Amino acid sequence: MITNLLKEVGRGKRGARDLTYDEARVAAEAILDLKATPAQIGAFFIAERIKMESVEELEAFVMECRSRSHRVQVEQGLDCAGPYDGRKKSFYATFPTAFVLAAAGLPITLHGAESLPPKWGITLHDLLHEAGIDAAMLSREQIVKAAMDTGVLYVPTEEWCPPLKALRSIRIELGMRTVLNTAEKLIDFAHSPYLIFGVYHNTVFDRIAQLANHLNYKKALIVQGNEGSEDLFIERPTRTYFVENGQSQLHIINPDAYGLETAVPEIAWTPAEQLREAEAILQGNGHIAFANQVLLNAAVRLKLAERAESVEEGLYICKDLLDNGTPWDLYRKWKNAMRSENALTCRTT
Repeated sequence: MITNLLKEVGRGKRGARDLTYDEARVAAEAILDLKATPAQIGAFFIAERIKMESVEELEAFVMECRSRSHRVQVEQGLDCAGPYDGRKKSFYATFPTAFVLAAAGLPITLHGAESLPPKWGITLHDLLHEAGIDAAMLSREQIVKAAMDTGVLYVPTEEWCPPLKALRSIRIELGMRTVLNTAEKLIDFAHSPYLIFGVYHNTVFDRIAQLANHLNYKKALIVQGNEGSEDLFIERPTRTYFVENGQSQLHIINPDAYGLETAVPEIAWTPAEQLREAEAILQGNGHIAFANQVLLNAAVRLKLAERAESVEEGLYICKDLLDNGTPWDLYRKWKNAMRSENALTCRTT
């Protein structure tokens, strides 16, 4: 069956047509269950890359990934969906931001895997390894318990969605972005009503906004952030799309409007340096640029998730929390709960 679908998407830029939602689900099933050959899977990914995936095709892959994933019902919160190919030249603000938000009472879901193409950057997985956490070796029970105790859920995506692990070698051989680069970010492991989603090119704003509406998020913010991440810039304005009730609109978030705009130093980032800076910020002594970036990102996310009436109120809440050390205490509690030596002896497979 996938051979016939390949003929439709692989006719070149002018001749190719978008698959219907049902056709795309058939293709996704064949690929995720490895019913298609590696050659067919690679050909499909390349053809879609040339044609550009439609909203219906993206949605089909998301739904098929979700149906093959372990998903949990935890407290209603915010899903932070950044690129799985990581960072090379920017600070991972979303990591310390998660603990500020959790301290403010907003449950957070983070997720990731080992680095992937095309960027091959530093990932959240790398930061966790640096902190002594091997999430891929932890039982689901331990990860969920840590989330219930702290408000921060970190999901090792390829463990909770095994087809993605099975397809890793093909993605590495191709070395380019595929439909999975979008789908894996939208599995929504915790059934979150709120979403913040990073994009690299502003040309995909409309498609991702439509997709967020199709997936029935209560509210979503699509961010053209640092290296395609969900992190707002602190040295300049950031283009975002706000999505709610089937509607979307462009919204520019300017750090200067809140007195936070700060020049960012050039740093040769390593996982150790990323973790060091994140922990310094949570302890109240990080670099002013990155501390301000965490404050802005946290405040905007609090407003998105209806935990603050305005960004200004969110900034007040978050600054007070950082000043009194609650996010740092929460982070230490979470890190201890996620350490491998505390893992349950029986892993859930």
